[in-house]
Amino acid sequence: MQNTATPTHCPYCALQCGMNLTPTPDGTVEVSERADFPVNRGALCGKGRTAPALLARNVRLTSPLVRDAGGTLVPASWDEALDRIAGELRRTRAAHGPDAVGVFGGGGLTNEKAYTLGKFARVVLGTSQIDYNGRFCMSSAAAAGIKAFGLDRGLPFPLEDIPKSGCVILVGSNPAETMPPSLRFFTELKENGGTLIVIDPRRTRTAEQADLHLAPRPGTDLALALGLLHLVIAEGRVDEEYVRERTTGWEDARAAAMAHWPEYVERITGVSVPELRETVRLFCEPESAMVLTARGPEQQSKGTDTVGAWINLCLATGRAGRPLSGYGCLTGQGNGQGGREHGQKADQLPGYRKLDDPAARAHVAEVWGVDPDSLPGPGRSAYELLDALGTDIRSLLLMASNPVVSAPRAAHVEERIRALDFLAVCDVVLSETAALADVVLPVTQWAEETGTTTSLEGRVLLRRRAITAPDGVRSDLEVLHELAARLGVEKGFPTDPEEVFEELRRASAGGPADYSGITYRRLAEENGVFWPCPAVEEPAGSLPEPADGGEDALLDAPLPDDPAGETPAGETPAWRTPTAHPGTPRLFLDRFATPDGRARFVPVSHRAIAEEPDDEYPVLLTTGRVVAQYQSGAQTRRVAELNAAAPGPFVEIHPRLAARLGAAEGDPVAVVSRRGRAVAPARITTAIRPDTVFMPFHWPGEGRANSLTNPALDPTSRMPEFKACAVRLEAVGEDRAG
Repeated sequence: MQNTATPTHCPYCALQCGMNLTPTPDGTVEVSERADFPVNRGALCGKGRTAPALLARNVRLTSPLVRDAGGTLVPASWDEALDRIAGELRRTRAAHGPDAVGVFGGGGLTNEKAYTLGKFARVVLGTSQIDYNGRFCMSSAAAAGIKAFGLDRGLPFPLEDIPKSGCVILVGSNPAETMPPSLRFFTELKENGGTLIVIDPRRTRTAEQADLHLAPRPGTDLALALGLLHLVIAEGRVDEEYVRERTTGWEDARAAAMAHWPEYVERITGVSVPELRETVRLFCEPESAMVLTARGPEQQSKGTDTVGAWINLCLATGRAGRPLSGYGCLTGQGNGQGGREHGQKADQLPGYRKLDDPAARAHVAEVWGVDPDSLPGPGRSAYELLDALGTDIRSLLLMASNPVVSAPRAAHVEERIRALDFLAVCDVVLSETAALADVVLPVTQWAEETGTTTSLEGRVLLRRRAITAPDGVRSDLEVLHELAARLGVEKGFPTDPEEVFEELRRASAGGPADYSGITYRRLAEENGVFWPCPAVEEPAGSLPEPADGGEDALLDAPLPDDPAGETPAGETPAWRTPTAHPGTPRLFLDRFATPDGRARFVPVSHRAIAEEPDDEYPVLLTTGRVVAQYQSGAQTRRVAELNAAAPGPFVEIHPRLAARLGAAEGDPVAVVSRRGRAVAPARITTAIRPDTVFMPFHWPGEGRANSLTNPALDPTSRMPEFKACAVRLEAVGEDRAG
């Protein structure tokens, strides 16, 4: 083993922070600073610093497990485990048809794995029943972006543009805790004279940094955006020339907004009219401004319309498709962007192609060497798939997800999983979901494998293998290769990630998310490449500017020969070679990805959340994350340092609500909804609205927040309404309620 540092990326959130990994004698790795990556410049949060703890043999799985006749998971050989899975999937298909087999993926899978999993479901299993946990991440923002812009990429500009903007509105986002290294972009924004506005029902660590904090009632972000647009119109702040030349649909959107006058919006949201007017002033006065959303407005049964309303605000003020301006979504999971671009989502094929598009089916089928008519159509969305387990879907192959903790109405989802005839799980640890499986396969993780991810910027990155996986552990690609062979498909499922990526390039070519001009070599040499990046150079004068082009390039100055300053004298920069497209750091500067090149206003109107408080359930619950844990906590809860910082669940309660309940700091409090009950210690704080309680969702057991959440779905994105539901509070062991 060579003790040299390997440059790679963090396994957690969508920042995909750069880090160096150096092997240690005990077979794990040490993390060190990697200052050359522009997103984090060497900085790491506690999760990134402690990520190698999951590589230890006493923490992770190192042998396949098979449930024996007595119901116990016991170690087994790989052949026994794979034969069992293949046999059960074959029997299910024979008895009930291909759609009785389901596949559930994850936003943490690399692009190569997500691509192969989607191909495996459709080519080997012939099932339409595939979706992934990224549906619970930014699907509403994706749907709204496609409606308005014709394309979904989390951020249409690099993070480096944020500090140069005049104003940023963060809606339902708490990057100080969810992606701490990104907070510096907002700090630099303020240092540069820009303004930060944070919209959140809680006074989070991010809200404490804001110039203006608005605390709307959960589930009212749609009304808030409409009220702001009403004021933009009423105060004559619409960019009429921009609206006329670069958009369509303004009149209908204008009429919808004018029905949401400030006093009406104040009654709905709890945000005062003076605060609304100040927000409009701060947003409209600078030459540039941005709106960035996260799960707060998106995880609602009207999330697509809510994001659409914020996009309408950007369009009316001429902010989208202009330098240092625009709408963007802060993606959550490590590969939440790439994970949905390449085929593990129920309605999509690689390259972000639509599964019901005949041309898309023909293109991908040709790459795969199959008949387009053999590809199944769109299947169920994530929650609908989970809800069908044990009835329509009898067997499930699950990778990189833990829905027993992370899904809404989690107790019901757990019941459905238990009702399956057969469950196989691939994971690095024995998660709460894996513990219910009939077969568990131990798979490699980030430091033990090479593969690509796509960050929240749309920057495709290369994660490099730094160490060899323990004996008994195989990659997900090897698992799919072996299962495909056992199910009669000998070719088309390579185990080498670069070989998979080469096929992905061909499959994505010409699609909205075109990776065909990206290679592993380019990713290694250029610190990532922004998609779309077609393989053929575009006509002179239409090239997007190179990554790290800086503000001069951004403002239409002539492109320098070497924007990054890294090409040796006398050599041609890689992005200038005849066959290399530079990638596209900034979208929409010339035109939007719609047939006519114009952005589309979508008229939307306020509507209530699916479940408003009433006499029986008088309080609103909202959920989120804490800085020391990640997603369902299956990995971070196994790291001692992170558990010491965040040892368990809690209920954040305003002092007035706590007084009515008779609860003191640390007292156990039961939170009860129509779907379940959770118990956790009270954390009393004025940082939460008096009509609202907050619970983090990282823990299983009696403190499982998702036992309470509402699976009401957005009609377009099929996003569940995680962020707002009606609950009541009970003092544990007493008859008092509040």
